Amino acid sequence: MTTVKTGGKLYIAGEYSILTAGQIAIIKNIPIYMTATVEDAEQTSIKSDMFDYAVSMEPDKNYALIQESIRTLETFNGRHLPAFALSITGKLEKDGLKFGIGSSGSVTVLTIKALAQHFAIGLTPDQLFKLSAYTLLKLGDNGSMGDIACIAYDDLVAYTSFDRGKIAEQIGLLSLSDIMELDWGYEIERLKRQVQADFLVGWTRQPAISKDMINLVKSAITLDFLAKTQKATLQVKEALLSGNKYLLKSSLQEVSDLLVSLSSAIYIDKLKSLKEAEAGLDVITKSSGSGGGDCGIAYSFSAEDSQRLVERWSQTGIELLYEERIL
Repeated sequence: MTTVKTGGKLYIAGEYSILTAGQIAIIKNIPIYMTATVEDAEQTSIKSDMFDYAVSMEPDKNYALIQESIRTLETFNGRHLPAFALSITGKLEKDGLKFGIGSSGSVTVLTIKALAQHFAIGLTPDQLFKLSAYTLLKLGDNGSMGDIACIAYDDLVAYTSFDRGKIAEQIGLLSLSDIMELDWGYEIERLKRQVQADFLVGWTRQPAISKDMINLVKSAITLDFLAKTQKATLQVKEALLSGNKYLLKSSLQEVSDLLVSLSSAIYIDKLKSLKEAEAGLDVITKSSGSGGGDCGIAYSFSAEDSQRLVERWSQTGIELLYEERIL
């Protein structure tokens, strides 16, 4: 039996702008996991705890993404995989409410990674990213692929997005092996942060429908928003690498302000409370991802203020989902 885990992710800076090719985002891995187990079997079966039934490779709407991920790995490998039993668990949710730290990309990365490891198909993080992005693009997904970059590398990353439309066109013309050899135009850089702080994730328990939010907000994105967000996100990167807390606070505040200017729907209800809870504390908070619910993040530069922040969050119904000390 092979057991493989992939974690979640949250945007630190650059959400929405990252939908435009050439823009940068900072995305953090969150060690709350989905798990896949693979065993040799007489017949291939696929089971996810999202559904109450298992399937084979016969087309099934609910399992289409997992099945396409398997086909991608088989094409990359040059032959069909021997029969196997694949089981995926970990819904990244609580009480039936999603955390908003995972995505369809998480399932794709997990499926390819688990089967590759079980059948000894060596994959670099970059190959894992490309194969996962290829799978989603083939299915018509036009997300930024930043979630996949973070999950495939399982690290804090600076991700520069690529022209997904251009690569999607190539998918219809070239073989997978040729696609893998192309320079897609993205960059993924692991960040070795130096900032000393508590990193906290607050969960609003208000589910956000990311696609609806993105469709709502996308039309408001301007060249000015992109330029200012790119500058602020690069400053966030510099602050994390240099350990400059003042630059981190000011640049994250700038990113947050730009999101507010983009749409009032991003900071809705509890996300507004999550942000307001920083008042008077040596803390910087912001929404993460599409907004409209799900999670927000915080960097706190005082253990005492971290505790106060968590207490304030709790008073407004915001749950501490994750916390780590960055030394």
